[in-house]
Parts: sequence; C-alpha cells; structure tokens
Amino acid sequence: MIKENFIQLFADSFKKNWELKALSDYVEKTSFTYGEVATEVAKLHMLFEACHIKQGDKIALIGRNTSSWCIVYIATITYGAVIVPILPDFNPNDVHHIVSHSDSVLLFTTDQIWESLEEEKLAGIKGAFSLTDFRCIYQKDGETIQKFMAHHEKAFKTKYPNGYHIEDIHYAKRSNSELALISYTSGTTGFSKGVMLSANNLAGNTVFGLTTKLYSPGDNCLCFLPLAHAYGCAFDFLTPINAGAHITLLSKIPTPKILLKAFEEIKPKLICMVPLILEKIYKKQILPKISSSAIKLLLNVPFVNEKIYSKIRETLVQSFGGNFSQIIIGGAPLNKEVEEFLYKIKFPFTVGYGMTECAPLISYSRWDNFIPTSAGMVLHGYMEVKIDSDDPYNKVGEIMVRGEHVMMGYYKNPEATAAIMRDGWLLTGDMGKIDAEGNIYIRGRSKSMILGASGQNIYPEEIEAKLNNMPCVMESLVIERNGKLVALVYPDYDGLDSVDNTQEVLPAIMDENRKNLNKIVAPYEQISSIELYPNEFEKTPKKSIKRYLYQAH
Repeated sequence: MIKENFIQLFADSFKKNWELKALSDYVEKTSFTYGEVATEVAKLHMLFEACHIKQGDKIALIGRNTSSWCIVYIATITYGAVIVPILPDFNPNDVHHIVSHSDSVLLFTTDQIWESLEEEKLAGIKGAFSLTDFRCIYQKDGETIQKFMAHHEKAFKTKYPNGYHIEDIHYAKRSNSELALISYTSGTTGFSKGVMLSANNLAGNTVFGLTTKLYSPGDNCLCFLPLAHAYGCAFDFLTPINAGAHITLLSKIPTPKILLKAFEEIKPKLICMVPLILEKIYKKQILPKISSSAIKLLLNVPFVNEKIYSKIRETLVQSFGGNFSQIIIGGAPLNKEVEEFLYKIKFPFTVGYGMTECAPLISYSRWDNFIPTSAGMVLHGYMEVKIDSDDPYNKVGEIMVRGEHVMMGYYKNPEATAAIMRDGWLLTGDMGKIDAEGNIYIRGRSKSMILGASGQNIYPEEIEAKLNNMPCVMESLVIERNGKLVALVYPDYDGLDSVDNTQEVLPAIMDENRKNLNKIVAPYEQISSIELYPNEFEKTPKKSIKRYLYQAH
C-alpha cells in the first residue's frame, strides 16, 4: 500500500502552492490559482451535501479538457465520492449506458452534450450540472437543487464570512484501499467494462511521477491527451496538480498545427503524447529535409552528419517549445523508423508501457536511460512483471503484472475480472520479453485495440458487431490503414441471392452500410471505406479471426 494518502495529496498541494497558478484554459483564457481551485472545490462540496451525496457515491463527468472538468474531478475525490470520467466522443447511447451501469447519482456535462442526451434514459441521477458555470440543468425531484443553487454563493459566504483560506481545507478521510474511480474502456453495452481503480492505484502513479520529479512547482504543463483516459489523467493532471505545476488545458483537437503553436506559447516542462502525433511531425517536417540527394550524401560524411543531426535536433526541440526535459510516448508502439532516427539524433524521448487496468503505468525509463525498442523498465517498488514463457529473456510470452497499480476488478462484472486475473497476476493480453535489468520488450499485441489520432481507444470488435448486422455482411474486420479505419467485409452471398440481387450491386450496398454505420459510432470510430473480401477470414480453433494476418503494413 502506498503510504501517501491520495486525498491528502490534494490537500497538501493546495496548502503548499496556494498563491501559484494551477489551471488555465487555452481557448477561453481563464485561469485559477491553487487557492481559487480549492475555493471552487469547497463550493462543490456544499452542493454535494445539499444533494445528499454520500462517500462512495458515483459522480459522472463528461466533457473536453477544461479547468471546470479538473475542479469537478478534484471535488469528487476529496469529498470521498467516486468519479466516473466519460470520453466526450462517446455517442449518446453509450453515455446513457455508462451513467446507468455505473450507478452514478450526479452528472456534470457540457451544454452541448446535454442537448444530445435523453432525460428518461438517465433515471438514476438526482441532477445534472453544466460544466460551463456549474448551474443545475436537470433535477429529478421537485426544485430542491434549484433552490439551493439560487442561494449557493450567499450560503458559502455565510459559512466562510472571512473568505476561504488554507486552514479551511478539510477533506474526507478515506483509505487508499477504497474505490476512487471507474474508467469505462468503451461505451457499448455488450463490450463495456468499468475498470475499478482504487485510491492506491491512482496514488501509486501520482507518487511515482512526484518522486521522479517529472514536475516541480511553477513548471508549465500543456494538457492535450483526453483526461477521461488513464494516461493523460495521471501525467497531464494528477502528477502536475500535486507537484504545484501550472496546467494549461488545450480543449481542442490536438492536430500537429494546433499543438506546435501551443508548445511555442506554453513552453511545457514535460510532454506526454501518443506516437501518431510525433510520427506525423516526423513525416511532415523532418523526412522531406533528410530525403534530398544532397543531404543523403552529407549524412554519410563523418562529423558533417553530426552537425546536421544536431541542427535537426535543435529545430525539433524548439518546435516543442524548447523548454521540455523529455517527451514520454505511450498508448501504442512507436514507428520503428521514427524511433531509430530520434535516437540517432539524441532527441530526448522515451517510450513507456501501461494500460487502463494499471491506472496506467507499468514500465518507464528516463530518456537518458531508455533502451531503444524497449518500453522502459518495470517500476521498481511499484510493479512486478513476469512473462508467461519458459524462457522469458528469449522467448515471447504474455506479459503478466501485479503490484500497487493493478485495478480492483471490473465493476459489476466478476466474470470479466476472473478472466483477466490468474493467482493475483493481471494478464495484459500483450506479448513480449523482459531482460535481466527489467526492461520490457513488447513484440506483439494480442489485444486488437487501435489508438485514435487524439489518443482515443478504438475497439474494432464493437464496430464490427454493428457492421455485421447490416445488409449483405457475413463477417467483417476493421483495421487501421494510413491513419484511417477500413472495414474488410466478406459478403453474405446467400442473402444477396435471396433478394434476387446480383454481385454488381454490392459496392452500392456497402457504401450505404458505411454511411449508416458512421451515424451510430463515435466520430473517431468512423469507417473511411469498406473493401470486399473474397473469402471467409481465417480463424483459430476457437473461431476467432486471426487478426494479425490482415493488419495493414
């Protein structure tokens, strides 16, 4: 058990960093000091009391990265309630399901998302609140909440007549063993699994970030990974907010153009990102410069090539703001060509490994200790790793983990929990090896998850389940190709014959299927094209499609 109490970490940070800037919104240009954040948290605690929220109750939170999102998260945790963060890109049906399945009693959301939801499908919540100004936008019974909100500010001033100060911070006393967060890996009813993370799981990741000094008081942090995901939440929010850093929340889709402008302005101390962003920058900015015949010749000349590499490195460092200690890449494997080049020019980057079920971190090494092709070193003192192989140093096997970061299980799903746990070890579903120093080498992924351009988790089975129910589709396989999702479809020829259609009409039917499919999936799950496949897909003895045979290369 981590000795630092997760809730106490927030109290200590607010007291220590009271006057420092804590949260800023990149677009709206609003800003909060640590003291102002603590004050807003205290106001929400009064609201929770008025709504008769108890410790352990669930509070759902959906919206893009903003200061108000962070304040609701902190208020929920420090009240002793359980936060249920939901990705804002989930479609309304998924949101209805998660709010219901999680037993959430309150919902905080944006006005735009609220307009897409149906009140009758949110029967379990007492009230819903806008992330814009925390006003009540729905209440289940009568006008109790509205009446409280009308006098909220006055009640707060009555309770704290001399203003809210450091000595007024008093948060819930809850053990690190208690449930703190439920993270849904997806929204769809048939596939959703609510990962139960304890305060200890979250404290472990946060304390690791603090002890390795990823941030110091006053450092700048640019938060652009989705905070509803474990990676962005742990290292773009929980670690910097408890270190006294200043977090700027992008709240925009992080395209390379938008990010590079923000990096220049914010000059972050640490950058956490998914591989796709770095790979796009490499492809657009670096590759054209080193591909000319003249540069290729010069790169073969000793000493000259070092100067060229040094200039490229400096240009790249400046494009990321010029003030960062390192870039941590996670969420998916980094392209081998990109990794080799960045290592060759001594660019300060590292690749870590984790999963939602570990909140998320399993392995990490600082950039100057990072071994290329590895995913960092197992977190000593926090996590243990073993390979399900008779020769883990040389023969690939499934990566299994246990330790401080491993989840409590899946919410209301003991069968799924039992399927992923073995004698106290969590089965990651990833295949790899480990060396004598504890560096993990991932050699393949038995999981089929695809990482979206902005860090979203895409589960192709969910898209396939919807597509397989559409006209003339016998079976399908969704793959990633050049950054887009493509569906391979083996047609239902018998079904086609039964309605006296010829094969010539299949392309038109599939295009209509694609349009209808894209209406019922999240924006980042949309299919760019459907390609007809001539034969049934090759399957395992368990009748699962051998996905690795069809992955785009």
